[in-house]
Amino acid sequence: MTRGEVPKTPGREPVMRAGGRRRTFTHDYAAPVEAIWASMADTARYNEAAELPRHTIEEEVLEHAGIRFLARTRIGPFPLAWEDLPCNWVRNHWFSHRRLFSSGPLAALTAELRLEPSDEGCRGRYTIEVEPANTAGRLLLATGFFRSVERMFERLSRSADAFARGRQEVAFPIRPPGLGEEALRRLEAAVEALQQTPRHHGLAERLAALVRTAPETEVARIRPLALAARWAVEPRRVVELCLEATRAGLLDLRWDILCPRCRAAKAVVHALDELPKGAHCGTCNIDYERDFARNVELSFRPAPTIRPIEGGEFCLLGPMSMPHVLAHITLAPGEERSIEWTPGPGPYRLRTLEAGPQADLDHEGSGFPAVIVEPEAVRAGEAGAPGRVRLVNRTPWGRTAVIEDRGWAADALTADRVTAMQAFRDLFSDQVLRPGDEVGISRIALLFSDLEGSTALYGRIGDADAYHLVREHFAFMQSIVREFDGSVVKTIGDAVMAVFVEPETALRAALAMQNRLGARDDAERLRLKLGLHMGPCIAVTLNDRLDYFGSTVNMAARLQALSRGDDLVVSRELAADPAAGPLLEALAPQIERATLKGFEEPVSFLRLRFDEPAGAAAPDQQHGEAAQ
Repeated sequence: MTRGEVPKTPGREPVMRAGGRRRTFTHDYAAPVEAIWASMADTARYNEAAELPRHTIEEEVLEHAGIRFLARTRIGPFPLAWEDLPCNWVRNHWFSHRRLFSSGPLAALTAELRLEPSDEGCRGRYTIEVEPANTAGRLLLATGFFRSVERMFERLSRSADAFARGRQEVAFPIRPPGLGEEALRRLEAAVEALQQTPRHHGLAERLAALVRTAPETEVARIRPLALAARWAVEPRRVVELCLEATRAGLLDLRWDILCPRCRAAKAVVHALDELPKGAHCGTCNIDYERDFARNVELSFRPAPTIRPIEGGEFCLLGPMSMPHVLAHITLAPGEERSIEWTPGPGPYRLRTLEAGPQADLDHEGSGFPAVIVEPEAVRAGEAGAPGRVRLVNRTPWGRTAVIEDRGWAADALTADRVTAMQAFRDLFSDQVLRPGDEVGISRIALLFSDLEGSTALYGRIGDADAYHLVREHFAFMQSIVREFDGSVVKTIGDAVMAVFVEPETALRAALAMQNRLGARDDAERLRLKLGLHMGPCIAVTLNDRLDYFGSTVNMAARLQALSRGDDLVVSRELAADPAAGPLLEALAPQIERATLKGFEEPVSFLRLRFDEPAGAAAPDQQHGEAAQ
């Protein structure tokens, strides 16, 4: 095999040339395997902390849907070029990554990490295997290369252990980037402006420290829900912080359209009206469509006038770049391999790294079925022995078998979620879809409200006093909607339309509205009529704001019309939600049936009364930190 040549049978390791060297280093961690894996298998962050240079990647599509990943960089005056072979891994167990060089002092380099549980935490075994290409490469290996790798592994292992035990903010701290004086002044001004906003939640300085000192891999794509989990802060507070920080000039926001296979952001825009209907992923060699509830995610990065993000990759293909992928194993043509692994029960998808078919699997536990890759299909075979998974490549080409978690990441701030938040609508009312564009949303919870007897109220106390009372009511409603992570879409007369991502939070918001209104001792107590429903709908821009349309919206409005005041009407669909259902059932609602305008069949629904003891006892639990 000539230098830099792709192996004729992908998946087989080339035989090392004479002069190849291998070393293994060990480290004992106090933290468990899962916590250490999250850092040590994040090869992009590891490589940045190891001060390896960024590189560019060119994706070359081959025959039969294969892809080569060709990388280039420079170390000083010396150019380096190599092929990145697909990384192999089994999550929380091991990974192995190999590079084949076509220029520079090395011919090949393989890095492998294996983690094993121990009584104190876990043990890591890091193996580095190097094949020199020339005299310069042999000299490099003879003058402290392996000692340098060992020191780096020890330093970063200690850092990962400290991070896993909550002793530092990031996994691999680095020397802070040198921000210029003008950038520091802009940073200080942005923090001062952020601290004047109503939604900084005392986190402005912490966010500024992240922007100023964190590694680039930490801030190139700031994901608020993941950051909230790391900071142990209620998610809504961090989302609102990032939104306010964008208005203050500290951050930039981005809409990422994620590939459904590798989950990488393959298209990025800065406004909803720039959002394409789909994108192409060169890594997976597929075209895909946008989905507001799955693969359109809002993320942030430092404002470029404060901290510009440089281009290039530290590592494109590592395990934590695709954390939903549990096993990723390259097989040679016709190869069959058995790996040691015990997948738990759950929803899985079987596919290949290369574009092609896939198979969904709901695994109940015990023996996992074989993954069989064929020219026209990927399928589940017979269940194997517990603790082993069999992988079979029945094609004449090299294939990388993939076993992944079918669920989408719970820490993604998806477009359907953020556009249903009051802070987003308040701060970014100009973020709307382009005229004529519409987006299907697979599920949203809708609340409609109205006031009973408002016309008589105007006649009884006069227009000015009634108008003031209604305006106070709108502020009251909006505060509760925001508290429960929803947003007010619009008001029509005395009515309110609000949306929520989660049915349970919509129900809790409605309960809070009735309970708190009923507890007020006002001379003119308002009687609130509420309707709740959930289902699919369409998001569009209407009157320069995001609005929702469809039969789900019509049903929610019709249900509200059945409310008589001091009650809550809830659809069967929302009552069937696994989280909202038990809460509703505990309140002993009445089951009723009615024919609604625009719907052919009679509709069954539930009614909660708040002028009776059962309704009055409805829980009004605070959302967020107080609910923990």
